[in-house]
Amino acid sequence: MTGHSYRFGIEEEYFIADAETRGTPRRSVKPFHVEAAERLPEIGRELLQCQVEVCTPPSTEFAAARDVLHRQRRQLGEIGREHGLMVFAAGTHPVADWARQLPTKGDRYRGILRDVGLAGRRSLICGMHVHVEVENPGERVGLMNRLLPFQPLLFALSASSPFWQGKPTGLSAYRLSAFGELPRTGLPELIATEEDHARYVRIMVNAGSIQDASFLWYSLRPSIKFPTLELRIADSCTRLDDALTIAALFRCLVRLVERRPDLNAGLTGVSRALAQENLWRAQRSGIEAELIDEASEQAFAFADTLDTVLSLIAEDAEALGCRAEVEGAHRILREGTSADRQIATFESARGGETSNRQALDAVVDWLAETTQGI
Repeated sequence: MTGHSYRFGIEEEYFIADAETRGTPRRSVKPFHVEAAERLPEIGRELLQCQVEVCTPPSTEFAAARDVLHRQRRQLGEIGREHGLMVFAAGTHPVADWARQLPTKGDRYRGILRDVGLAGRRSLICGMHVHVEVENPGERVGLMNRLLPFQPLLFALSASSPFWQGKPTGLSAYRLSAFGELPRTGLPELIATEEDHARYVRIMVNAGSIQDASFLWYSLRPSIKFPTLELRIADSCTRLDDALTIAALFRCLVRLVERRPDLNAGLTGVSRALAQENLWRAQRSGIEAELIDEASEQAFAFADTLDTVLSLIAEDAEALGCRAEVEGAHRILREGTSADRQIATFESARGGETSNRQALDAVVDWLAETTQGI
């Protein structure tokens, strides 16, 4: 195992907004998408036209991933300005109205909307996905199970969706609530073996519920294209450094559970229920959440839980050369998540004669500037 490189790739989804209103683009965004595709061959489309996706090539170096994502963010911002648009990373759009969104054209997207109806149109959300190549792809289901307890911590660090439809939600990360309207989302089920997982997929396909395993939109899943585990729990990270930290943490955790087959072995329905409760706590309170530890049957401050995880993966961070990125989790604790900064911007701008909408416009401005590192 020591020779395995644990290559990784990062996918980020961004919102496109009207530069004047900060809301839904008032004109067609097709010219933007056409130019973006010409200048950025790695660009991708999402379910709604007001979204765009980028990805990094497989890599073992976070410096290389940083360069790619930084370039993509800056170029998309430049293209957006040329078309009177803003581009930003967040789990939800603070002011856009889901009812005004237009779906992306294409058979896959039409099929999804036909299948899920209004829930698809309401899916005005953006996430970050991280692929990590495992040493033994035939054991990914077992690894997925044992990574389940770590997902709330990764989610809390990524929290960037405190607003929805022009209103504060009272949550750090509302995105999972909107996404949860779709089927086959949230934490994966505890499926014991690769054979059971293959049987589940086969039954779902034969029954006409899904076309293939890519329609299983769980927060963690084995990729059908690559020999990877794909983390899907994270909100789209406004700050590039936050995205790299979460990717590094997940990469180290994958290596950890491969080299420690005893860790989180034999999880039960109680384990999954506690992970679900921790996920809710993270959604509500972000890095202020107290997370439950099954072994001790106690809840601990987020900082203490993080320190425990960092101790577990110290060897992995050293071996994979990403100790600095992993330590970025402490910076997120000091500076706050994107959700914390959005709320602070909103509260600061809301004083005096400023309306809630003007304060939310200030939030969108912060998101666009921070996404591009301005």
